[in-house]
Amino acid sequence: MNKTPIAHILVLLATFLIALSFIVSEKLSGIIDPISLTLYRFVFASVVLSPVIFLKKKYRNKIKQSFKKAMVISFFYSLYFIGLFKALEFTSSLNTATIFTITPLITALFSIVIFKQKLTILQFIIYIIGMAGTCIVVFKGELKPFLNFALNYGDIIFLIAIIFMSLYSISAKYFYKEDDEVLTITFMTLIGGCFWMSIALVIFDIPLQWQKIEGELFFYMAYLSIGATLVTVYLYQKAIIVIGAKKLMAYIYINPAFTAIILYFFYGTNISLWEFFGVIVSIIVTILLL
Repeated sequence: MNKTPIAHILVLLATFLIALSFIVSEKLSGIIDPISLTLYRFVFASVVLSPVIFLKKKYRNKIKQSFKKAMVISFFYSLYFIGLFKALEFTSSLNTATIFTITPLITALFSIVIFKQKLTILQFIIYIIGMAGTCIVVFKGELKPFLNFALNYGDIIFLIAIIFMSLYSISAKYFYKEDDEVLTITFMTLIGGCFWMSIALVIFDIPLQWQKIEGELFFYMAYLSIGATLVTVYLYQKAIIVIGAKKLMAYIYINPAFTAIILYFFYGTNISLWEFFGVIVSIIVTILLL
């Protein structure tokens, strides 16, 4: 069977899991420092996956081969999260969600340099339309907050963070070799994430406070660790070697749309006519870019 349709299905599933993670993350917001929370996610996911890796020889034998590339991939991935959390100390989640819509275009520009891919004028226009469609969903179709949008210090930090997000997807594609085991790379990327986030924890002098994650909060954390971290990193790695970083990042445009749809069906949150229009635009743009 053609691997391309399967790869797109994997990214759609990952996009859904990430969209749901934004809702789940709100349940854990303010409990412990976000950097400590992310380290918890990486550690939890690594522990869950480790028996599969160490008990199966074909995965275990690829650990040494995957180490260096996974450390680079996880470095960019971790820097994105660190940048996001530091940015949120100075800016709002609305600003970061808006700026995040630039990620597919930045990835496309990196792909021109790294993979010698082309970016036509038409594709560039489609990227801009995609950003507009996503912003409609993010701003809930309201013009006033959009017109009041202005960059601040936190936004500059997050602009740098999304460059690291783009480099994460680029490096995941660039370093993959035919004889690599995706599951081992996923595991080593999570281990690398543990390493880099631990360094961040020390640099910023952040306490762990993991004892606060108990009861119902533990189940939310389990989802973030397994569903939104372990599974999505694996799905992204599987898909990116087939469709590339440029197409994978295009799915970012439908992330807010997925979140809005989940909130509508499972939480009864209303979607305005303008939001619905933004969802449709985001979906169409994603299809065109693919």
